[in-house]
Amino acid sequence: MIRRLWTLSVHTRAFLRRYMPTNILLDAIRTRRGLKWGVPAILLAAPYLLAASTFTTLIAAGGPGWLNLLVFLCLWNAMKFIIMGPVSLILLGRARLREGAAARAERRTMAESAEQAT
Repeated sequence: MIRRLWTLSVHTRAFLRRYMPTNILLDAIRTRRGLKWGVPAILLAAPYLLAASTFTTLIAAGGPGWLNLLVFLCLWNAMKFIIMGPVSLILLGRARLREGAAARAERRTMAESAEQAT
């Protein structure tokens, strides 16, 4: 039973990761080329927060209860984009440090091989 639940959760996660627009966008931001877009991606949280506010107003005015699911979904997506901004800055810093270290090591290797050639 636990095995089936685990398998179902793995397949659900893979489906959501592959086909949901926010997950696709966040995966693109996590690439080396996309890290620079992490901070502007925080701005995408604003429409989600506005939608959650609108749905909450509709619920308070006597709307259907299933709108609570949309409120949760909007808040969840807004939180993902808000968190991705600082995370992308940290990942970008790490990538630049790694690239700088690799460039220094390459220059050092080139200098050593030039010294040995003379």
